[in-house]
Formats: sequence, structure tokens, C-alpha cells
Amino acid sequence: MASLITYSFLLVLFFTSGVVIATKKNEEFIIENNCEFKMDLSCVSEVFDSIFKTGNVTNKCCGELLVLGKKCHHALVKRTLENPIFKSLDRKTIMHKSITTWSKCHELSRSPSLSA
Repeated sequence: MASLITYSFLLVLFFTSGVVIATKKNEEFIIENNCEFKMDLSCVSEVFDSIFKTGNVTNKCCGELLVLGKKCHHALVKRTLENPIFKSLDRKTIMHKSITTWSKCHELSRSPSLSA
């Protein structure tokens, strides 16, 4: 139960600009492009897990990630890394996992088996 509360808290921090410390330019981009509200919470959770923990992203959530857009995706990951809770994580590893997650979803969207 405690881990569920902790996990929920981390997701809230991922989305709330008041709690998360971010650069003004990055934060302005997130707000201006409505980045926080383009994916449903279950997909946010999947993508978050694939980047900050381990896991895969479903086809549905890959689609939502692609609709979110690469710039919004990058801005949200960057903002999360600026949060003191995540400062101890290896930034290079997280950015690599972020790019890998994006690339896998992009490739999946181009797969002929999904186009049919």
C-alpha cells in the first residue's frame, strides 16, 4: 500500500509544475503546448516506468506518446530529472532510456503489421 502511495506521489510530481523545479524556458514550453494533458494517466505510468524503472509501453500508449510529440516528451523527462527526488539518478542513463522508448514507439508506429 505504501509503495502505491509513493508511486502515486511520484506521478503527481511528474505532472505538477508547482512542486517540480524546472527551468523557465522548459516550463513555458510545457505550459504553452499543453504537454501535461495529452496522455491518459495509465499511459503516463507506462512511459514513466519504461524510462525511470523497467517495463514496456503498449501499442496504445506508444500512440499517445507519439501524439504527445517528441519535444513535449523530452521536456517532461527533463523537468522530472530537475526534481530533487530524481537528482540522484544518472541523467545520461535516463535520457538514453527516454530516447530508446521514443524510438521504439516511433518504429512500432511505422510497422506494416499495425497499418493493416
